[in-house]
Amino acid sequence: MNMFRASNLFKPFGCRTAGTSARFDTQQFVRVLQSKGGFTSAQAEATVDIVNRALNSGISLTARNLVTKEALLLTSYQQKVDFAKLKGELSTMDKSEITALTKEQEKLRTDLTNLKNKLKEEMTRSQAGVRLDLNLEKGRIREEGSLHELKIEDTYTRIDEEIANMQMQIKSVKTQVMQWLIGVSSGTFALMLAFLRFFG
Repeated sequence: MNMFRASNLFKPFGCRTAGTSARFDTQQFVRVLQSKGGFTSAQAEATVDIVNRALNSGISLTARNLVTKEALLLTSYQQKVDFAKLKGELSTMDKSEITALTKEQEKLRTDLTNLKNKLKEEMTRSQAGVRLDLNLEKGRIREEGSLHELKIEDTYTRIDEEIANMQMQIKSVKTQVMQWLIGVSSGTFALMLAFLRFFG
């Protein structure tokens, strides 16, 4: 009960410089504990000693964990240097990557242009070959057509010659038939005259 009431008697201390221990008037706190807390002299001194040691231990531990202003500035400067170095490396990497990508794009563009030109040449060559084949085929068809026309004309000529020969042969046969008919008629007429004379 006395310890509980004594804890309410302590007020927060002001900040102290790092590396120094908390110093306060222990005798005054002993008297306060005795007069207001109902502590005996031994209890008050023991309580103040425990609190004093705890405060000194906590402040020492905090001071050991704190860094000096110079160390903090050095760390901040080193971090800035490292950040600037990292930024420069990243910038260099970005520039290198951009340069590499640009070169790769130029190479792809050149390859595409060469491929396009090659395809264009192949298409032109193929079209020229097709045109040549078509022209040759047209020429061959014309030659075959001319040969067929010559053959047809030759056939027509032969037919005309055969018709003319047949007409000449028919005329010759007609002439021979007429001559034969005239001869037969003349012979028959002479025979009839002779018969009439003989019996007349």
